[in-house]
Amino acid sequence: MARLELRNVNKRYGSGLPDTLKSIELAIDSGEFLILVGPSGCGKSTLMNCIAGLEEISGGEILVDGVDISGMSPKDRDIAMVFQSYALYPTMSVRDNIAFGLKIRKLPQAAIDEEVARVARLLQIEHLLGRKPAQLSGGQQQRVAMGRALARRPRIYLFDEPLSNLDAKLRVEMRTEIKLMHQRLKTTTVYVTHDQIEAMTLGDKVAVMKDGIVQQFGTPQQIYNDPANQFVASFIGSPPMNFIPAPLVRQEGRMMALLDSGQERCAVPVTAGEEWLGREVILGIRPEQIIQGTAQGNGMPGITAQVEVTEPTGPDLLVFVTLNGTKVCCRLAPDVSCQIGDSLRLQLDPARVLLFDAGTGERLDRAAVAPQHEHVA
Repeated sequence: MARLELRNVNKRYGSGLPDTLKSIELAIDSGEFLILVGPSGCGKSTLMNCIAGLEEISGGEILVDGVDISGMSPKDRDIAMVFQSYALYPTMSVRDNIAFGLKIRKLPQAAIDEEVARVARLLQIEHLLGRKPAQLSGGQQQRVAMGRALARRPRIYLFDEPLSNLDAKLRVEMRTEIKLMHQRLKTTTVYVTHDQIEAMTLGDKVAVMKDGIVQQFGTPQQIYNDPANQFVASFIGSPPMNFIPAPLVRQEGRMMALLDSGQERCAVPVTAGEEWLGREVILGIRPEQIIQGTAQGNGMPGITAQVEVTEPTGPDLLVFVTLNGTKVCCRLAPDVSCQIGDSLRLQLDPARVLLFDAGTGERLDRAAVAPQHEHVA
């Protein structure tokens, strides 16, 4: 296990070209699980390759336990990587695939056999040791690839979208296996994914990336509840956050965002500086933070809107309405009774409402003090 720190890391592929990675600042303690998440082309795999030594950085430092490893070759970094493609040797048995790195290091055969047995037991693949990769399912191949990395007992593990080739059911199962494995071994791990569900469920820390910049770095709860900007808010959460253009006015001595369903208007109390009075902002609220209104009311602002689409998912009912000319998703209890065309009373929790600058996407109502190690673009 080891502490990993990236200080002002940059990557440029050629003179005159823009930086692929821009001033990356991240740090995770020994035994923590870091998720690098973002859309395709955001730089997360490039950053992973830089940590592994497969790519040279153009500037900055990569430190492991305080030692700069930026100039070291991959074999000297004591870092193991699990690739998306598994990269198993097709002519070797599972046993030999796992043992390959140990043989290269010229360990005694007894030590190799003991380590292979330990890893196979950990990943529950003892019965597969004599098979070739072509005789394995996708999930079994992924376990073997993980086993090959685990057998090295490195200081840091890197996973580059390891589950993206699996079907949905197997992906969920393997996600649980990876989490259980990390809980048992307490290994320092960096995991690249474009799947925000993996980011929320696996990571101790999450770095959300876009265009080579870390937009926000923090715990999954910080990222979800206190997103730095509209991009982060839109990327994390399923269904995604609703973004509603809304004018700000002053009513009863408070700043309010106005909503209009076509049937009714309501004013939602918000927090914003006086300079935003009379201007249009983006009101963000997650689908699960819009609830069915009660007859008695509970002090939260309510609005009646026409149901346009319903999507039963089993544990939830997704209901779509229009507010301020924008389609809005509401995540309601599965037993809510409504049909397309019905008028439905909805309520919004003002404490959960976020405000964003319509031009830049930056938060208007966010605390000035950011969490430790966080970088906001």
